[in-house]
Amino acid sequence: MTETIDLTATFIPNPGEYFRVKLALEIAIEQVVAEPGCLRYEITEDSEERIVLTERWAGAEELDRHSKGTAVQDLNESLSALLAEPVKLDRG
Repeated sequence: MTETIDLTATFIPNPGEYFRVKLALEIAIEQVVAEPGCLRYEITEDSEERIVLTERWAGAEELDRHSKGTAVQDLNESLSALLAEPVKLDRG
């Protein structure tokens, strides 16, 4: 049996870019929740200083497919100039 994988992704918007970061995340969420193996993909903490996205995947294969997918590539491109620091991913 495959073990589920939980991740949190923390996004720190540049000053004044909160709404653009949140919009980009909301667009990605709509796409990602339809991906095979996505059990949870939602914003769980939201302030102008920090946005936290909580993810749960059915297994490593599904997470790997997601990581290489179009939604993540599009999100990374959208956020490239909007974040004060790289996205922090924590597994746990």
